[in-house]
Amino acid sequence: MTDMSKPLRVTTTPIPGFLRIDLTVHGDNRGWFKENWQREKMIALGLPDFGPVQNNISFNDGIGVTRGIHAEPWDKFVSVATGRVFGAWVDLREGPSFGAVYTTEIDPSVAVYVPKGVGNAYQTLEPNTAYTYLVNAHWSPDAQYTFLNLADETAAVPWPIPLKDAVISDKDRAHPRMADVTPFPAEPERGRRVLVTGANGQLGRELMARLPEAGFTAVGVDLPEVDIADAAQMDAWDWSAHDIVVNAAGWTDVDAAQTDEGRRMAWRANAVGPANLARQATRHGLVLVHISSEYVFDGTIDVHTEDESPSPLGVYGQSKAGGDAAIEAVARHYLVRTSWVIGEGKNFARTMTALAERGALPKVVSDQTGRLTFTTDLAAGIIHLLSTGAEYGVYNLSGEGPVVSWSDVAKCIYATRGRDADDVIPVTTEEYHSGQEVIAPRPASSVLDLSKIEGTGFTPADSMERLVAYVRGLTP
Repeated sequence: MTDMSKPLRVTTTPIPGFLRIDLTVHGDNRGWFKENWQREKMIALGLPDFGPVQNNISFNDGIGVTRGIHAEPWDKFVSVATGRVFGAWVDLREGPSFGAVYTTEIDPSVAVYVPKGVGNAYQTLEPNTAYTYLVNAHWSPDAQYTFLNLADETAAVPWPIPLKDAVISDKDRAHPRMADVTPFPAEPERGRRVLVTGANGQLGRELMARLPEAGFTAVGVDLPEVDIADAAQMDAWDWSAHDIVVNAAGWTDVDAAQTDEGRRMAWRANAVGPANLARQATRHGLVLVHISSEYVFDGTIDVHTEDESPSPLGVYGQSKAGGDAAIEAVARHYLVRTSWVIGEGKNFARTMTALAERGALPKVVSDQTGRLTFTTDLAAGIIHLLSTGAEYGVYNLSGEGPVVSWSDVAKCIYATRGRDADDVIPVTTEEYHSGQEVIAPRPASSVLDLSKIEGTGFTPADSMERLVAYVRGLTP
């Protein structure tokens, strides 16, 4: 008889990741009602947010129908709509828990969560039993299963109805014993499988180096092989292999974005691509990290906070603001706004260092202010947000330290390389761009308020100290 007094509860079992769920059943003389699947309540109690996409029902006429043991390439949430079964599960995943067994009876007041690779079997204990299960991948005839024989002596499942008296298919009778089973391949830890887009860029390369050090499994993609602005390609991508997407891709040539061709390319990379990722993140329950820019502001406010409304001056900033709007529609997102990025590859610090070595007298803008952001700090801050489970939302992330102008940065580089800092000639933005045909407007202030991310326990390094160390490490 179904127990109608149990509160909703999620409990662990000897099989890692395999959970038993006690369901609350409400009944009277008419029958009963239960919330068989209630995402919000169950996730709050510890059930993974596994994103089911298909509901299947197996109806069994008689007592003793026995099916399994099948380890399938998707996660399952199993219960019964009517009747009662004896359930048996054997961990067939590669690793130390291979062969672990758990059994229980399932009536309408019980459900179980079965991770991918755990062998699943049941035996009906009542006639007219409807065995129902949610899965997080669509069934395919090409899916690869791992099987174990129902009568395996190592697992020694205590079937209530002896297998000689049970109703079993010929296929299930022919499954191999434990010694002959090829284990289901081990997977990276769930929740830590990261896809990095724009992996060949300055930040992308830094993330690909640092994510594994922090215990994440990272896969990097970039143009031309993977184009996030191609909706069909994004629809066809196997998102089940990822838990997190870090979008480090983007069009960053702010002046070229003002041209007819550049405008189309900037919007495609900075708005269409993020919108495609946002749609997939929502569809597949992914965490989406997106890199934004202070160019979404006009720079008339001295210090930019996370809640400042966008006011972009040029096409680049406008396209970034468009992408940001799409990202913020995703339930689980980190929109990381940064400025003046320096990493491996072509950048302002390398250019100024080369000029210093040649003895050049460069003119450098003095009326745009901000702080440099080294990719070491940017990547570390992103990993911090992911590792600590910080509240989702928008975070400013640049280097710490003094607010400086581009000419201040250049003077520091010259001095660090043993040149006279006065060789750098400060000029206004208008003077610097005099005579150039296509110039994007720049925000006068790129200074970001860092109090929100520092409140999570992450404080970036002093950007000017970082600059000195970086320039000293550059070869002439």
